[in-house]
Amino acid sequence: MLSEARIAELLQPYLPKAPPALCASLSTYLDLLLRWNARTNLTAIRDPEEIVRRHFGESLFAGIYLHPLLPPNAMLLDFGSGAGFPGLPIQLLLPDLTVTLAESQGKKASFLREVVRALDLKTEVWLGRVEDMPSDRRFNAVTLRAVDNMDVALAEAARRLHPSGVLASLTAAASPNPSPTSQRVPLPLTATSFLHLHRI
Repeated sequence: MLSEARIAELLQPYLPKAPPALCASLSTYLDLLLRWNARTNLTAIRDPEEIVRRHFGESLFAGIYLHPLLPPNAMLLDFGSGAGFPGLPIQLLLPDLTVTLAESQGKKASFLREVVRALDLKTEVWLGRVEDMPSDRRFNAVTLRAVDNMDVALAEAARRLHPSGVLASLTAAASPNPSPTSQRVPLPLTATSFLHLHRI
């Protein structure tokens, strides 16, 4: 089990001063993830320190860049949330956000509900495909990471945004659908992965 101090140390390249309360919540999240991952395939990464860096760190990094682009009390959709990345760490970093985690696989959605319950979060878990959400549901930001068929997902994500909403994708290599309103930020500790931010 990683100490909260070690979690804060591992997060430094992504979040230089992680608040103690955030590290405590991430410690609980990590414990749940490791226990569930032993019987349900939530993530291929098994090493706790690598989980903190790749999953928690990169998600928090995205949250830092998203925050100044969002209005107060913004609504965020995490598209194909899986084990909760990047949506749950962003919720922990920015508690005033209203975050919806969309996950179509029942076991993963059950895990997400368990983390939300354990951390006493207001986060919504949507069990189902984003395409099946009511057509009038719109968000100020949509995040995507490691989703199947990224091009199709990006098109659906764009339809879920309010005007001037922000699409944030964590991907390797070139920016999907680059435009004058796009920003590409290299992720720390990797030469091949980027945070892409798009104003729609």
